[in-house]
Amino acid sequence: MSTSDEIDDSAAPLIEHLAELRTRLIHSVIAFIIGMVICFTVWNPIFNFLTHPLCSAMAERGQEDCGLILIKLQEGFFVAISISLLGGLVLGFPYISYQLWRFVAPGLYKNEKGAFLPFLISSPLMFFLGASFAFYVVTPLAFDFFLGFQQAGTLVGDGDGANGIAAIAFQGSAQEYLSLTIKFIVAFGLCFQLPVLLTLMGKAGLVSSEGLGNVRKYAVVGILILAALVTPPDVITQVILFVVVYGLYEISIFLVRRVERKREAQLREDGYYDDEDEDPMMAEFDEDDLK
Repeated sequence: MSTSDEIDDSAAPLIEHLAELRTRLIHSVIAFIIGMVICFTVWNPIFNFLTHPLCSAMAERGQEDCGLILIKLQEGFFVAISISLLGGLVLGFPYISYQLWRFVAPGLYKNEKGAFLPFLISSPLMFFLGASFAFYVVTPLAFDFFLGFQQAGTLVGDGDGANGIAAIAFQGSAQEYLSLTIKFIVAFGLCFQLPVLLTLMGKAGLVSSEGLGNVRKYAVVGILILAALVTPPDVITQVILFVVVYGLYEISIFLVRRVERKREAQLREDGYYDDEDEDPMMAEFDEDDLK
């Protein structure tokens, strides 16, 4: 066989993989567009749902008007587009994950499929859990903190001698509010991926439970910095985020340790690891000590 024939034979599988990848990407994009169109038709109910934490916080302060304003003429359209993009990703994610699995699965062994599939399923579940925690717990606390900077105006006197206190009232932009809410949801959703990521890295042998335990103090500092950056300057919200993320870090250590125990048990079963095998030098050293 000539050299050119060998090159053609080696290039054929690559072309087939690229064609398969293109097909999967096209299907994923179509699913995303369909989800986006569906959400665009019902963006008003979705927006009303996303404004529930703000309206609840304002109602607790006795403010009945929960309106948001459009600063720019085209802002309402971009609000609808932003909701459609987020909703399209959420609705299309199960099908997109399925396409990803169909592309990756043929190249995996049976045991690798069994190891990878649980992470593919748990990742969106943990993201949904983090997003729900942000929406139902964090955002109400954050918005109540922000609304605390309002004040009622007063006017004393009449004419040129009148004085008083200027009112500070919330008149929020719809697009700015939506952007802030989405940032909270995405940030907490990604934070809740920590156990999935570290467990997957532990299964691949990139991290160990002992190593994660040794850098625990550095992880505490990193989580504190993360809590200060992601949350508003509200001590209660920062403490909640710190406790949750640190708890996820400890859960990650437990899961990685469990993976290591399963790996060790499998090695023992396959005969690659034996407690009875000892280093001859150590055995001789022990016998000398006994003498």
